[in-house]
Parts: sequence; C-alpha cells; structure tokens
Amino acid sequence: MVDSFTLNYKFKFADGEEKTFLIDLDPVTLNLSQRNGSLPPDWTYLDNKKCPNCPLDSKTNPRCPVAVALVEAIDFFKDKLSSDQVDVVVTMPARTHTARQAMSTAVSSLIGIYMVTSGCPILSKLKPMVRTHLPFADLSESLYRFVSMYMLGQYFVYQKGKTPDWDMKGLVSMLDAMRVVNRSFCQRLYAVVEKDASLNALVHLDCFADSTAFAVQKKGLQDLEKTFDAYFTD
Repeated sequence: MVDSFTLNYKFKFADGEEKTFLIDLDPVTLNLSQRNGSLPPDWTYLDNKKCPNCPLDSKTNPRCPVAVALVEAIDFFKDKLSSDQVDVVVTMPARTHTARQAMSTAVSSLIGIYMVTSGCPILSKLKPMVRTHLPFADLSESLYRFVSMYMLGQYFVYQKGKTPDWDMKGLVSMLDAMRVVNRSFCQRLYAVVEKDASLNALVHLDCFADSTAFAVQKKGLQDLEKTFDAYFTD
C-alpha cells in the first residue's frame, strides 16, 4: 500500500523566489500527516478567537487543528500582497496543474487543502473532495464536485442504516457552519499577518461557500440538470 497521498505546491515569484509546500496525507483517511517540529506559536491556541461553533474542548484539544496545520503557510505569506501574480505548479499523484494566479487565489487553493485535512470537525466534511482535488476550479466546477460529494456522503449514510438527506436540506446549514469558521479564522489572523494575501485567500473560500449556498437555495442547479436528460427517460 502507498504510504501517503502527497500534493506538492510550488510557488514561483516574480523576483525569482520559490517556495514549495509538501502536503502528506494518509492515503486512506486523507488526514494530514502529523509533523514533529517546534512548538506552534501562541496564536494557534484553540481559545484564541475560537470559532463560536467549534465543538472541541481546549482541555483535550489545546490547539486549533486548522491553525496548527497552517503555521508554515501563514508565516510565509504574511507579508505577501493578494494582488501580486504568482506562478504555481501543483503536482498530484495522477497529474500536474500549472497556472499563473493572483496571490490570494493561489494561496486559497493551498490553505483549503490544509484546512479540510487538519482534523477540524466542521471542515472535515469537505475532505473527500481532496481525493479529486482540482486547483483553481471555477464556481461551476466546484459546485458540481461539492454537491456530488455531499450526495455520495448521503449514500454512505444510508448504507450505514441512518437517515440520508436526499433533498439536500442539510447542505446549506453545512455551508453556513463553514462560513462561520472562515470568518472566525480571519479574526485570528488579523494579529499575525502583515499584508492581505492570507486574509483574502480565506475570503475566496468564504465566497465559494456563500455562492454555493446561494446556488442551491435559488435553484442554481437547474443548469446542471440539463446535462442529465438521459437519466429522465425509461
């Protein structure tokens, strides 16, 4: 069996600087592999700007799992401007993606992986999407993958003898919970970052959650329905 599922993010900046982030995930659970290193900074304590919907107890989980996972990325990008352009190469087990993006868009793709694989009980519901990670996806691509993931999750819920949410009534509330995390984490970062690349990267993630919730509530899936016409005939 393969020991890990690895994603490699390489950033190439206009001044010639390069930075690589190697994300090692458990090949079965897709949980972020724990790294032994120096003690995380104080801003990672769970009770520091704790998300209001966080179910974790600081007595048993003294550190925010998302914060710990993001220490390296936040430290590196804390003095980067969101509007600067950067070349990014994302290497995955099956393929490689290359793109030139605004810094905030590129960083958003990176930190999104860290956040959903960190062990956060709220964001972990997005973790299945990592298996088919699509860096720099547009809204329609992300919407399709997100809804597909949610419905497959409901199938597994059904298989385990529980009540599935075939009508996707719980999807919007799940997105709302994720938006609370994104916005609360921004508050945590205000005291850490010097420029706006990391903060605006979180804004990108929040906009995705907001746009997806809007699409589901306002029947924005109708455009996708048109491609499924073959399913509606006997």
